[in-house]
Amino acid sequence: MKEKFFRYFDERYRDNVLQDASEVFGPVITISRLTGCDAVAVAKKLVIRLNREENSTRWRWIDKEILVNTARELNTGAHNVESYVKRHELSGFSEILMSISGKYISDAKVRKTIKEVVLTICKEGYVVLVGRGGVALTGSVKKALHVRLVAPFYWRVKNIMKKKKLDIEAAEEFIVDADEKRHTLILNFLDKKPINLDYLFDVTLNRSSFSVNQISGILCQLYRERMDAVSGGESTGSKGPVMNAYK
Repeated sequence: MKEKFFRYFDERYRDNVLQDASEVFGPVITISRLTGCDAVAVAKKLVIRLNREENSTRWRWIDKEILVNTARELNTGAHNVESYVKRHELSGFSEILMSISGKYISDAKVRKTIKEVVLTICKEGYVVLVGRGGVALTGSVKKALHVRLVAPFYWRVKNIMKKKKLDIEAAEEFIVDADEKRHTLILNFLDKKPINLDYLFDVTLNRSSFSVNQISGILCQLYRERMDAVSGGESTGSKGPVMNAYK
């Protein structure tokens, strides 16, 4: 199983996986968010809607799956890998691979490989990527919708207090720290470091203005419109405009 993961470092394997132009990748939806905006809940609802609209089960959402699969293939606990990455962010991930493989792998090599792994997923398509720098990693994918969820700071504090059973000071600290790490992660995967990240997203939605169910309906409609736009107005396989989006 370990060899299965490390073959991503093999040049011939990567060339074979990524030889097609990015125009044939996708469709993919990325959801980036400020901390406390319920992105996972939105992704789950969105996948249910898309599968229902298309009468299929091909849509899926991915958040921690890359870490979980890595842990499984490296024969270690998923929690251990996730905790390690959270503590050290992207820098340091090379050390965990080095300790298992017995050879040094630079952070730059790890970043490059993660990008290629994500693009491999995008080649299969029909995936909603939550966080993990997805918007930066999939910038070359034509059939993509990039979403940003935001909300006022103290709305998010209240949400985190409720979900994680934290007091207000702990929730504030958690949000500030998590927001900074997520921002840094996106920057780490960009070739150029922008002044702000606004240009990366096709749409930004205020989570405090809509319920999770409403946002999933909005995104379902926006996805159809976006796919029509990138395909020159051709049908995306849906039966027409998404109806009853807020059901």
